[in-house]
Order: sequence, then C-alpha cells, then structure tokens
Amino acid sequence: MKLNGWHGVRRQARVRTTVADPAAVRAPDLVDRQFRVDAPNRLLVADFTYVKLVDGRFAYVAFVIDAYAGAIIGWEASMSKHTSFVEAAIRQAVALRQRQGHSVAGAVHHSDAGSQYTAVRFGETLVLSGLRPSIGTVGDAYDNALAETTIGLFKTECVRADSPFRRGPLRNVSDVEHITADWVGWFNNDRLMHRLGRVPPVEAEAAYYAAQRSNETVGTQ
Repeated sequence: MKLNGWHGVRRQARVRTTVADPAAVRAPDLVDRQFRVDAPNRLLVADFTYVKLVDGRFAYVAFVIDAYAGAIIGWEASMSKHTSFVEAAIRQAVALRQRQGHSVAGAVHHSDAGSQYTAVRFGETLVLSGLRPSIGTVGDAYDNALAETTIGLFKTECVRADSPFRRGPLRNVSDVEHITADWVGWFNNDRLMHRLGRVPPVEAEAAYYAAQRSNETVGTQ
C-alpha cells in the first residue's frame, strides 16, 4: 500500500440514532453475543443508521442481516426513523426468504434496545412473521456487534464521499436508495468474506443448501 500511495479508509464515529424507551417492556437477550449459527434463517440481526444529505438533513437506512453468512436480506431507507420503517425492512427480509423457498419461522430476531425495536407494533410484526424477539442491553454495541459491523462497512464502503457507489451528492432519500441497492447487491454477491473462506455471502448460503440437498439424497438411498 505504501509503495502505491494507498491509504486505508478510517471509520468515523457514529451519530446516535436509537434511543431506549425506559417504559417499554424489552424482550430477553437470546443471543448473548453468540452470532455464529450453523444454518441460514436461524438468527437475524437488525439495526439502522443515518446518512447525511447535502442540505444537512438525515436519511435513515435499516438493515436485516442473516447471521449465518452475513447476507443482507432486508433493508429500507426513509427520511423518518419511525417504527414503520424498521418494520418494512423485516417484511422485505421475510418476503425475500419466501421467494427463495425458505422460511424464517422460529428464527431469532436480535436488535438493540432502541425505541423502534421495543415498540408494541414492531413486536406484533415479529410475531406475525414467526420471529422470536431478542434485545441486547442498553448502550452496549457488543450486544449487537454483527449488525454494528455491517453498518460500519456500509458507512465506509458505500456512503463516504469518495465511495465508488456514489453518483454525486446525496440530495434526497432516492439518492440514498440507489447507492444502498448497488452496495447491498455487491455486498451479498461479490464481496469476499474472510470468515466464509473468502467467498461472498450468497455463495456461502448456496453451498449450505447444496450440501443439505446432497445429504437428503444420500439419506433416501
């Protein structure tokens, strides 16, 4: 890197986006910082972040990530951080898995203790989707480390001013949606993940399902 004059991108400190509601009844922490699972659709983690626009306003992007290979299976951008926008990300994730022929029923949905994720309406969305709620402690990023890491990559790789996904100034939520869609597509299908043996998340999931089908075939012989 030194010979080529390259410099690594440093992640900037985050602006706080979620605020805990002290009156809300929180689900227990079913994860306890154990984000490794042996199959897709066992553990989904969620969080959202801000994206600053050129006029000083903020857009918000929510993500739902399957912990098995780190694939982003749902996301939503909004100019508001009301509960409905994180609900939309969940519905997208469930719909994607249904189109793929897989079910998330019984999976754990883990998030931080922000008011959006402890809202009664959000809890109802999880129940209707067949998901089990899990919430970490207040103010501890390690309790939702996988989601925090993915958002850190989003801010570093997609949002920064010199990102290859940027098409110019971010003026509105549509601009944010365009770059997020491009980045998520690249992240899932092309980004090499060290913990997966340097293959992308989609390839790791495909290998899992191929192995499952092979085992089922052997079992019926």
